[in-house]
Formats: sequence, C-alpha cells, structure tokens
Amino acid sequence: MHRLTLLQLNDLHAYLEPHPELFWEGGRPVTRGTGGIKAYFDQVRTEYPGTGIALDNGNTFHGTGPVVATRGEFMPEFLNELAFDGMTAHWDFGYGPEQLEHLATGLNYPLLAANIDVEGTSERPFAPFRIIERGIRVGVLGLASNIIGDMPPRFGKGLRFTDGRAEIREFVRHLRQVERVDVVVALSHLGFPQDCALAGEVEGIDLTAPQRVGRTLITQAGCYSSFVTQLGLAVTADKVELLHHELVEMHSAQPLDLPLAEQISGHLLPFRAAEEEIVGHTELLLHRGTTLSAPADDFLTAAVAHAASTSIAFSNGWRYGAPIAPEPVTRMAVWNLVPHDPPVSQVQVSGAELVQMIEDNLKAVFAGEPLEPERQYQVAFLTNQAVPARFGQQRRELPVSAVQAMLTYLQECGPIVAASASVHLI
Repeated sequence: MHRLTLLQLNDLHAYLEPHPELFWEGGRPVTRGTGGIKAYFDQVRTEYPGTGIALDNGNTFHGTGPVVATRGEFMPEFLNELAFDGMTAHWDFGYGPEQLEHLATGLNYPLLAANIDVEGTSERPFAPFRIIERGIRVGVLGLASNIIGDMPPRFGKGLRFTDGRAEIREFVRHLRQVERVDVVVALSHLGFPQDCALAGEVEGIDLTAPQRVGRTLITQAGCYSSFVTQLGLAVTADKVELLHHELVEMHSAQPLDLPLAEQISGHLLPFRAAEEEIVGHTELLLHRGTTLSAPADDFLTAAVAHAASTSIAFSNGWRYGAPIAPEPVTRMAVWNLVPHDPPVSQVQVSGAELVQMIEDNLKAVFAGEPLEPERQYQVAFLTNQAVPARFGQQRRELPVSAVQAMLTYLQECGPIVAASASVHLI
C-alpha cells in the first residue's frame, strides 16, 4: 500500500493577503480573516514526507485590482513558493492567451489543458497531462474551463475550447495503457456538475481533484485563498481508497510564512494608498454568496444605473470577490469587486427583448413589474455578456467605468443599507 497526500485549492483569484471571508452562522453571513497557505503546505509535507501532490484548479492570475493592473506579472514568483505540481485555467485567460502562456513560463510546474487547441490545427498551447512519481505513478490530466469561448473574444483568441469529453477518454486510456500510471487525477475547472457527469461517463478516473461518483472521488476547496483540501489516499494494485478528507480553513489563527508575506507586501506597496482611502460606508455586508440576488451585485448595479441615469441595469453576474464588511469602505474593496473595471454602457431595448434576456439567463420571467413588450427601456450594463450585442439599439459606452460608478454612488447615495420592505427578491 502506498500513501498519497493531495493538497488542492481553486479560485485563488489573486487574493494574496489576509482578508475578510464569508461564512454563514445562525442563518446569517459573517466574515473572518484568512491566513497563509504556504505554512500549511509546509506543515503537511513535513508530516507526510515524499507523498504530497499540490494542485491548483485555476482562477489564479486574475481577481484583485493590483494583480489585474499588472496583468499577473508578479504572481509566478509567489506561486512557485507554494510548490504546486500543476494547475489549469479559467479567468487566467483574462489577459489573452499570449499573456497566460508568458505567465505559465514563469512557473516551476506546468499549466495543463487537454481540452484546448489552436484553431484549425491539432496543436495544443498547453500540455494535456503530466506524470508525477511518488513511489507510485500518478497521471494528472488538465481540463480548463470551456466557457472561455463564450467570454470576451480576447480571452480565447485563436484557440478552441471543448467540454473535454473526447480528450479525457483519449488521455485516460493513454495514461492507463501506455504510461502505466497507478492513479489518474483530473485537474478540472469545468464545474462541479460537469465533473460529476464526466466521472460517471469515463472509466479510469480516480480523482477529480469527497463526493464519490462510482469509483471516482470529486473535491473542491472554496475560494480566495481561504480554504485548502487535504486528501489522504491509500493506493493498492486494484483500488484507490480514501483515508482522510479535510476542508481546512485558512483562518487568522493559521500561521503565516513571514518571508513570503513580506515579499508579497513589497509588491503590493504601490497600491497601499487604495487600501487606506475611505470612499464611503456600508451598513450591509456586501457579498456574492447568494444566487438570484447578492448585496455586492445589488450595489454594483445600483451604481451603474445611477451613473447612467437609468432605472434598469445589468451586470454579467461575476461570482468572485471577497466580501466587504459593514464598516467604512475603501477604494481597494470597491476595485476588487470589478478589478478589470469595464466602462459603463447604455442601450435602448424593448420590453420584449428584456423578457428574452431574462429568460435566456434564468429560464423564467423575473421582474418587479410586468414588462410592456413594445415599450423601449433605457438600460445600463457592464460588458456584452450582460446585454448581448443582438439586443437593443443606440448602444454606446459612457465616460465612466464600473469602479468610478461605485465610488460616485457611495459619495452621492451612501451609506449602503439593506433593501426596503417594498423590494422583493424572488
């Protein structure tokens, strides 16, 4: 029997320092601080020497204002300190494929993506898998997010993204029959339902990264550097058995690796003024931890509507961003809600188009009052993902960005408070 110790995280979103995190206690959201991952990784590697594999499921190089402003340039330096064995990608394509390939060359481990190729060719910009020796042979197969092809064109320019079904069958067979691996790990950012479907369809996957689908273990580990999954596996000739599973909270009591913390702090020094500048107040915990309506997005869309002088506003429902606690709000906290800071745009759409947009997104009509199909509505929005180009007329960008809209809203309409009883969230 061989022991394998897997350390896994996902959706770091460039949160490099301790920050508030969202937890639900007694039916209400609360926040806690977060600590350091490297010290925990070092502790586990000392406890289980020679057995560890550390994997990053992506959404790593993009997500906070300072990292987006520098196009992720200083991230590889810190990530290498964590000594990952592989990663895959999603919002990491936010700077375009060329920049992501450049960032990947700075890593001491590979970015893996079996389901991406160069359009019109069979060439892959990233390795599909790697073999790791830990007394046994472990094959790690990468599956990047396949919705990048539906995001802004610059994200995946020149590349083709698939759902990975054909590729995973091909490479699992290769890993088992040619490479003769003992364990197959699918390092996936397709999404939990998609991972479950693949695990049920494809024989030979031991781990997608602990729910069990057939013989396959599936794990995810929260976000924003706030959680790490630790899995202990016993590998024999005929099976992989789960010995231990723990979702470890990187709370403020966790020790920090001080040299790494100082290194990160030095790179973020030019942005400290934004952390210290108070731009408004909120009496409400602003978070994105709920589905149909979330306080952070209510703030964002209210600010966009205010900037455009419309009564309707859309955003594309970004799900990343650490919460903002009920207290003075800093410029950095606002920036981190929409770190790429797109321009606010305006378009005139018909009631019929509004209904179609809502049905396209929610598969149901969702509105506070009946929509008049022939009436024209002025709508503010952020990016064509929110209001696709096929909808509306008189489309134009306004001379204000998302972050500036939120800063102005805090000044002119703050503080942020809970919705009144007359507002119904369905």
